[in-house]
Amino acid sequence: MQDLITRTIYREDHELLRAQARRFFEREVVPFHAQWERDGIVPKEVWRKAGREGLLNPMLPEPYGGGGDFGHAAVLLEEIARAGASGLGFPLHSDIVAPYIFAYGNKEQKDRWLPRMAAGELIGAIAMTEPGAGSDLKSVRTTAVRDGDHYVLNGSKTFITNGINSELVIVVAKTAPELGAKGVSLIVVEDGTPGFSKGRKLEKIGLMAQDTSELFFDNVRVPVGNLLGEENLGFKYLMKELAQERLVVAVRAAASVETFLQKTVDYTRERKAFGQSVFEFQNTRFKLAEAKAQATMLRVFVDDCIALHMRRELTPERAAMVKLNATVLQNRLLDEFLQLHGGYGYMTEYQVGRAWTDARIGRIYGGSDEIMKEIIARTL
Repeated sequence: MQDLITRTIYREDHELLRAQARRFFEREVVPFHAQWERDGIVPKEVWRKAGREGLLNPMLPEPYGGGGDFGHAAVLLEEIARAGASGLGFPLHSDIVAPYIFAYGNKEQKDRWLPRMAAGELIGAIAMTEPGAGSDLKSVRTTAVRDGDHYVLNGSKTFITNGINSELVIVVAKTAPELGAKGVSLIVVEDGTPGFSKGRKLEKIGLMAQDTSELFFDNVRVPVGNLLGEENLGFKYLMKELAQERLVVAVRAAASVETFLQKTVDYTRERKAFGQSVFEFQNTRFKLAEAKAQATMLRVFVDDCIALHMRRELTPERAAMVKLNATVLQNRLLDEFLQLHGGYGYMTEYQVGRAWTDARIGRIYGGSDEIMKEIIARTL
């Protein structure tokens, strides 16, 4: 199948990183991913290896990362999708957690945490969601009460990606509960801090190799020096950074669509039914033609958003649009691709079934479809 479009957003250094990442994933991830899905977690040593290869924190300047830009992060996202490596929590670590520390941390904080995150020695997570508060971050109930030179954290979080492996967690907590959204702060909690514990590894319908867990904070004393930015400005910081998080989801979704479109074309050309290849049936060719047209439309939009973000011009509304479009289309097209695989599409030996299940979370995390529509509706 010919390329969907001639892509112009990437430079030679982006493509060099792509080639390096592809080799790494094919060598260190693909042969083992099925076992990680059975285990429900990716070994920490894989993170250390990725750090040694310069595949973590790609968009942050040295020594905090690879010295690149969002284009380097996007290339890695695309290669993760291409490899079907849904268990890797690298994007959350590199493209969400580390940028918060870089944007809002002071020099001491950045020097203390980011080089070790780039090396894979500290695995990052961010704890927003609570049992009673999902997309509505204003409703978080976890509190951080100032006590001398410490904050005392109490509360719980759930659905935390990298939760079991996490060695550093940005916790969204209320430092002034009476102020609502204006009383939210971001506080970094390090693994091993007394009172900080990790709950059970949550059983999910997809992303089986990705460790997702509950986190608990029981009178956790955290130094005031672990506050990111200013007290009570956490909600503002979250709103500013969520656009990148939503673009991350969209980039991965678009690459997944393209990957499984090609796999489905290949499969239907090889699979025989009633004396001819499945591809030769008009229904198959029309389904795939429609999918290619839609995937091309999505690719143009996603690449435009990547280019905007590389210029720091991506708006929250545009980010909501690209996430909404990408994840809805991904879910619909992967369902079509699975159908064209017939019974084999339902078998775990073919990646399309796992990709179909994994994709469903895209319409929920990073802000649900309904939240994206609310953000877009405000601009009407």
